[in-house]
Amino acid sequence: MDSVLRAHGRIGPRTLLITTAAVPLTGWTMHALALHHKLAATRKDPLTGLLRRDAYTARGRRILARHRGDTTVVMVDADRFKAINDTLGHAAGDTVLVALAARLTAWAGPRAAVSRLGGDEFAAVLELPANRRAKRLAQLVRMLHIPVILDDGRMIDVAASVGAAAPDMTGVRDLSGLQRAADAALYDGKHAGRAVLATHQHVTVPSINGRRAGRLGTATWGRAA
Repeated sequence: MDSVLRAHGRIGPRTLLITTAAVPLTGWTMHALALHHKLAATRKDPLTGLLRRDAYTARGRRILARHRGDTTVVMVDADRFKAINDTLGHAAGDTVLVALAARLTAWAGPRAAVSRLGGDEFAAVLELPANRRAKRLAQLVRMLHIPVILDDGRMIDVAASVGAAAPDMTGVRDLSGLQRAADAALYDGKHAGRAVLATHQHVTVPSINGRRAGRLGTATWGRAA
């Protein structure tokens, strides 16, 4: 007991004040960290870890404002995804979505805005100048066509359609307009195994429920092997 009292005496009032103050500070820090993680969770898709639509839109607009004409908006839509879910199950479908998301993220780079817009549809906004666009889009197509290996060792052949839009090719400089043009280009070459770059035609083409109908003559790159 005496040793405890002597130890307590050596602590002193100042040390006790600091120790006492640290207790609520630690509790607040833990609370702040919890809030930070909760906020981060609301910004990201729980399956793929990609940005949700609102966070993606905010970041994409910043990229577009910073890089202007060198910005490219890319839309990606998995091909025959429903068949994978129906025949192999939703777990296999989830594995495919995670793999496609990881490949798109790796391709776009850490400074890009990459999102899962919903279902099997993805989008990316990145700095990609015209002199590199064709080569990089062809690279993306090849990456998205690499088979996916499931946890049980089965291999699934996958594919994805890719559409892209840039201000210099479309005359459009806002994110929503570029997304619509890229989406129209994507569906113009659906299942073609190539990336389709939007032109002025894709900006004004009529659409049904947000999706364009019919096909246009367009530049396409990157036939998958």
